[in-house]
Amino acid sequence: MTVICADELGPVIPRTFPPAPAWSPDGHRVKAELDYSRGPQKTWVYGGLRPSDGQALTMTASSRNSVFYQQFLQRIEDANPTGQIWIVTDNLSSHNSLSTRTWLEDHPRIHHAFIPVGACWLNLQEGWWRIFRKAALAGCSFANPDDITYATALATSQLNSRAKPWTWGRPAPPTRRLRRRYVYRV
Repeated sequence: MTVICADELGPVIPRTFPPAPAWSPDGHRVKAELDYSRGPQKTWVYGGLRPSDGQALTMTASSRNSVFYQQFLQRIEDANPTGQIWIVTDNLSSHNSLSTRTWLEDHPRIHHAFIPVGACWLNLQEGWWRIFRKAALAGCSFANPDDITYATALATSQLNSRAKPWTWGRPAPPTRRLRRRYVYRV
C-alpha cells in the first residue's frame, strides 16, 4: 500500500517586475498587492508527497478543475505501478466531483482519504509546499507559465534528490545523561 499526500498550490501568477521590498522606511512590513484577476496566465501546481521515502510528484496546470486533477491522479498511478494507492487530500469540489468519482471507478487501485474541514495541517503536503515555495518561487518573477513549469520541475527534482522519509509530528527530544547524584553524610 502506498500513501500519497496531495494538494494544489496556487495560483502562481507570472510577473515581470521584482517583488515588493520587505520593509518600508518607517519600519512596517510591506506586503505585495494581491492579484485576483482571471486570466490565462495563472498556473496551478498540483503536488503529491509520498511520506514513506519523501519523494514528490508535481504537475502544473492552467486551471484547478476535475480534468487536471484526474490527469494528476493518472501521473500518481503511473509513478506507483503496484499495490493500492491511498490519496490523502482535502475535500475540494474537483476531488469529489461526479467525473472524478467516475474516473476512480475505472481505477480501483486509487482510494481517497479526505481530511476534516479546517485541519489542513494533517496533510503532510502542506509542509512540503513550504519547502517547495522557498526552492522554486521565493523572490522570483516569471515571464510566462512555461517559466513556472520549468521552475517547478527543477525544484521538484532538486528536492527529490535529497528526500528523506517524512513523519508527522515533532521528533522526540534527545535523551541526556543525568549527573552523578551525591549523597552527603554527616
